[in-house]
Amino acid sequence: MRKSVSLIAVFLLAGLLAGCGQEPEVTNSNLSEMNVDKYVTLGDYSNISISVEPVEVQQSQWDELTLAVYQSYVTAENGGVTNRAVEEGDIVIIDYAGKKDGVAFEGGTASNANLTIGSGRFIDGFEEGLIGVMPGETVDLNLAFPDDFRNEELAGQPVVFTVTVHFILPAADEMVDSVVAALGVPDVSTVEELRQYVYDYLQESADAGYRYQVQNALMEELLSQCVVDELPESFVDSYHDGIYNSLANVAAGYGVDAETYANTMGMTSEDYVSHFSLLQARQDVLLQAIAIKEQLTVSDEELQEKLEAEAAAAGTTIEELLGSYDREEYRNYVMSEKVMDFLIEKADITTP
Repeated sequence: MRKSVSLIAVFLLAGLLAGCGQEPEVTNSNLSEMNVDKYVTLGDYSNISISVEPVEVQQSQWDELTLAVYQSYVTAENGGVTNRAVEEGDIVIIDYAGKKDGVAFEGGTASNANLTIGSGRFIDGFEEGLIGVMPGETVDLNLAFPDDFRNEELAGQPVVFTVTVHFILPAADEMVDSVVAALGVPDVSTVEELRQYVYDYLQESADAGYRYQVQNALMEELLSQCVVDELPESFVDSYHDGIYNSLANVAAGYGVDAETYANTMGMTSEDYVSHFSLLQARQDVLLQAIAIKEQLTVSDEELQEKLEAEAAAAGTTIEELLGSYDREEYRNYVMSEKVMDFLIEKADITTP
């Protein structure tokens, strides 16, 4: 579910931002019914000037992602390099089992592991010992852990790694159409078509990134030129749950809790949620005031079309898409996007 979050923090937070509240007088669900003119004094937004750095697809990023996508589908039977020995810089797919005095030790065994020869990920002699090995061969590497190894039981101890090289991942100049055809991507069956597919994806992401930057810059200017008075406490509080859930989801992506993640920005989670709830509330009221002045509306038919399109794109139903949120909250999101489109069209946007 997508919902406009604080445009200042749009890369940080994602998700439909709304709240529950306990019998509130007014919440963000009531935004379209609020007398927003009571809280907002609009400035001149007819021709806002902003400077935004363009977001471009880098050649290196394009090449790397194309190869990564290609390699992710390579197997020994489909595209894997098996007709030459391992060389420095190769990425090999291997099985290995490490033993000390004939007994396997913890963390010393893996299957179908991905290893770049020369990366230094393994102990001295491991990667070097695979140079010259042909795919399909199994070798024993007699090695020793360094004296300062973190596991004291293995530090300085001799061990034997039995390693089987399955295949070598192809380099960019070794990509072939037959592997691409096996990806199952519609209308993508050649290397060139895969490259175009990846480029289109990156360009779409770049375009979205540029739009977010433009939105952020516009909102900063709007907030500096317009006046938003103190808002009803119940209205601001209605954003809390959504802001916190979004914070928690982002934090989970980094393997930490919401409090720890907020601390990295010099705030407690409570301070973070309070700050962005107020910011989001002020922005939504400001955009609604512009919508009213410019007579911008979101009809029931338009709302239904947007919901159907979003549900289709997500491969789900409208009910599942909305979840615990209601249609009016989504209408507010659609309205904020419409107002932003209006402001972007009128803005003077230059490149720094």
